[in-house]
Amino acid sequence: MAIPIRQALKVGFYLFKQKLKRRKRYPLVLMLEPLFRCNLECVGCGKIQKTNDILKKYLSVEQSLSAAEECGAPIVSIAGGEPLIHPHIVDMVKGLIGQGRYVYLCTNAILLEKKLDEFPKSPLLTFSIHLDGLREHHDHVCAEEGVYDKAIQAIIAAKAKGFRVTTNTTFFEGVTVEYAEKFLDTVQPLGVDGMTIASAFQYADAPDQDHFPGRQRTMEFFKELLDKNKNGRWDFNHSPLYLEFLQGKRDYDCTPWGNPSYSVLGWQKPCYLLDEGYAQSFDELMETTEWENYGHRNNKKCADCTAHCGYEPTAVEDSTHGLKNMFISAKAVFQ
Repeated sequence: MAIPIRQALKVGFYLFKQKLKRRKRYPLVLMLEPLFRCNLECVGCGKIQKTNDILKKYLSVEQSLSAAEECGAPIVSIAGGEPLIHPHIVDMVKGLIGQGRYVYLCTNAILLEKKLDEFPKSPLLTFSIHLDGLREHHDHVCAEEGVYDKAIQAIIAAKAKGFRVTTNTTFFEGVTVEYAEKFLDTVQPLGVDGMTIASAFQYADAPDQDHFPGRQRTMEFFKELLDKNKNGRWDFNHSPLYLEFLQGKRDYDCTPWGNPSYSVLGWQKPCYLLDEGYAQSFDELMETTEWENYGHRNNKKCADCTAHCGYEPTAVEDSTHGLKNMFISAKAVFQ
């Protein structure tokens, strides 16, 4: 069971409140980037390509907690950059947990083992560990040898200490279904509490511009891969409706306000992956972003995107419509 029952119930109650308020647009997951600096230079990432003056900045704990309160999303995903480099990351996590939020700390895990004992053992905290393939491929994507082994060791150590751990994986063009299948079969026995999967989306500043699959190729890939997920072979930390979307079985519009992004630059328009300017408050983001100009139907920059930050909120919203969709979602939580 990838999504804990308590988390599913909290999100369900949150969705019910939004319905009662008749809110058309509301956040589900705050994508919090307290810094862009990183201890790796992954070939598919544009974050580390920011200018030096930006890379030196980081959000304070107070700014981060204020953003979470301002936004109100029940879940916070702390990304970056590498969050474990942040000098006050433990206090930030504790503060968010103190607000009652579910926290997913996304990390390459290089520093995780050394810092594990500093973090609270809470059902609200999950370490989401970046793992893009088996040893040779992952180290190539990270542009550094030995990163894969450190990530695997960190997963084992975190689970041994009682922490909740998931993996997050981006599949690039050139990865075969057979390879992805072998990779997922290697990760599942580690006892992780779910896996997230995505297709690489083209960062304009990424050093490698040749391995981003198009939308059609992405859906063909996931259709073939996920058809092999029989009898709970792999446990995914996704809405089951989003997984159907990845396979081309559902056609969703993007709802980027569902996963708003806040960083040292402010509230990013319109989403975590596209940089179309910044707002200085969450209300400004919601009120001044021309949401209708984004999504694969409306913007050529979005044409190949299938990312969870835009489409999983749509899937979660869809799960509240119709008995069939509610049954599919409930089954994924309680099975």
